[in-house]
Amino acid sequence: MKKVEAIIKPFKLDEVREGLSEVGITGLTVTEVKGFGRQKGHTELYRGAEYVVDFLPKIKVEVVLADDMVDQAVEAIIKAAHTGKIGDGKIFVMPVEQVVRIRTGETNESAI
Repeated sequence: MKKVEAIIKPFKLDEVREGLSEVGITGLTVTEVKGFGRQKGHTELYRGAEYVVDFLPKIKVEVVLADDMVDQAVEAIIKAAHTGKIGDGKIFVMPVEQVVRIRTGETNESAI
C-alpha cells in the first residue's frame, strides 16, 4: 500500500477530486495548508500598504491505496492540477505499513 500526498492550488481541488473519482478512488482527505516553494511568496497591497505574503494558501490531498493504483492516481492528479504556471504543486508517494478501519477492525487492503 502507498500514501499519495499532493499539494495543489486551492481552485484545483474539485478537478482533482473528480479525476481521482474517475479512476476509482473513492476516499480522500483534504487539508488547507500554507507554504511556499520556488514561488517564495508574493507582495500584496492592503489599505495602501505593501506587505509580503511568505506563505501561500494550498490544499493537501491525501489518499491511501493499493500499489497497483498509484500510477493511475498520480496521473489523474497531474492532469487535473496542471496549469503550467509556477506553484502547481508537488506529489509525494510513501509506503504505508498498516491500515486499520476502526469501526470493523478490518486491516490493510480491506480497510482502504
